[in-house]
Amino acid sequence: MKNSKQFLVATVGLILFASLGVNAFAMAAHTSALTASVVVGGAGLMFYKLSTLQSNNPVAHTAGIQVEIWAQYIIERFWKDNGFMKRAFSDDDKVLAGKVVHIPQPGAKPSVTKNRGVFPATAVRRTDTDIVYVLDEYTTDPTHIPDADKYELSYDKIDSVYGDHAGELVEFVGDDIILKWLDESVSNVTKLYTTGGKTADVTAATTDSATGNRYVTHHLDLKAWQLQFNKNNIPKANRQVLFESNMLDQFTSSLTDSQYRDFSQYYNATEGIIGRLYGFDILDRSNVAVANAAHAIKALGAAGAAGDCAVSLVWQKDAVARALGDVKFFENPDRAEYYGDIYSALLRMGGRRRRADNLGVGAMIQGTAA
Repeated sequence: MKNSKQFLVATVGLILFASLGVNAFAMAAHTSALTASVVVGGAGLMFYKLSTLQSNNPVAHTAGIQVEIWAQYIIERFWKDNGFMKRAFSDDDKVLAGKVVHIPQPGAKPSVTKNRGVFPATAVRRTDTDIVYVLDEYTTDPTHIPDADKYELSYDKIDSVYGDHAGELVEFVGDDIILKWLDESVSNVTKLYTTGGKTADVTAATTDSATGNRYVTHHLDLKAWQLQFNKNNIPKANRQVLFESNMLDQFTSSLTDSQYRDFSQYYNATEGIIGRLYGFDILDRSNVAVANAAHAIKALGAAGAAGDCAVSLVWQKDAVARALGDVKFFENPDRAEYYGDIYSALLRMGGRRRRADNLGVGAMIQGTAA
């Protein structure tokens, strides 16, 4: 065993010397065997010490890598927590300078004439337009971890901080993109209201600070959206509804046993699909959006009010767009003025309704019961 270790040390030493341009074999030939062993063994020992120091120094391995790993974690967490955004038209490849998206918008379609009798036909030039939207920059407030916390706490506080930043960031961005798709400042958005079905069933209001009763979400309410989309010539493929959790519970409770069997056979956990009915893939989220008493969509973070109603999102994939830009995680270790480390995160994301006529996307709003 001892001879094996000496051989290993000598071999490593030879490799090190060779990499430095020194012919260790020639050196050994012109010195005594003992002297060569000392020289080579010393080089091997130096190599071992350097390797040991590097392996015991986490900074040497993680510098410039840890930040990239956590930026990738944020991206993966984003798509996991906001899977519904995969069901929108991606403009990721149209992002210019990481901040702006340009969408070509085709002009008027050509007219059709039956049995044309007048020639030459009049040529009409199609005038295309360009829809532009800007990616917003979302950043988390920096978190300070005192140096002592890294050694005195019973759990890995740094990993916990990473998770907190990613979780808060992706949830906030998901909420905001939904509101961009329902943005009424550009133009009106299609709205239909829950009815409680044929018996007009009601339930207590569920949003924060809301009072009174609301009509429950019934499967016939989704059927009304099917009719609305059909009338507007919205493609039948890739239709979906993102139900607010309480509204989804009411919806599934309205299904008959046979309807529920048909509905649930489309369950797909990987895709986040709860089921399928009336041509819509059905997904859910703890909260989607909120409308006020006048049924206008409320801004993100707006205070709750008595007349508020929960909102679910109904859309066809090509009617809405989203674009993901830069994702960064910032790490500033050993800040002297903080006596510890500082961490924060940044994500750029944008979205909007994609069609100039604003069809193919809308809000299913709880109807207010008397």
